[in-house]
Amino acid sequence: MDILLVDGYNIIGDWPELKLLKQRDLSAARDRLIEKMAEYQGFTGMKVIIVFDAQFVKGIGRKYRNYKVEVVYTRQDETADERIEKLAIELNNIKTQIYVATSDYTEQWVIFGQGALRKSARELLNEMNEIERKIDIKVEKTREKKPQSKIPLSDEVAEIFEKWRRGQK
Repeated sequence: MDILLVDGYNIIGDWPELKLLKQRDLSAARDRLIEKMAEYQGFTGMKVIIVFDAQFVKGIGRKYRNYKVEVVYTRQDETADERIEKLAIELNNIKTQIYVATSDYTEQWVIFGQGALRKSARELLNEMNEIERKIDIKVEKTREKKPQSKIPLSDEVAEIFEKWRRGQK
């Protein structure tokens, strides 16, 4: 199984959409990244773990799942880089390829030494854009082939059903 470890704030600070959103609402930028990585996980089949520094969210480190993506907040005196390095070591085995998404040059070299591969923020963004394009094409093809439901649904109800189908709340 392949695993993608994402340096959350590094990606937010690099992707134009998330960078703009961060200026208004950091929490919304985090949520949007999690949504995008859920799509990435669903499309690629890779397990995604997003790591956020404690510098913006004070308190004890915590971990939870959102949209089936694992989200980790580091402990107060631990950086995302340190946690990513630990996870890369813990999760690395003969059956697992670890990828780390960050544009932090030093972090890239450290994870190379642990056998992980890197994806820069720009590479991940390009890959995400391509995935979204492919999803749009599949959805359009499905709409063309699939007969409409015998039960007419409002757009709002159809959206709720789609979120349930994807395992979202």
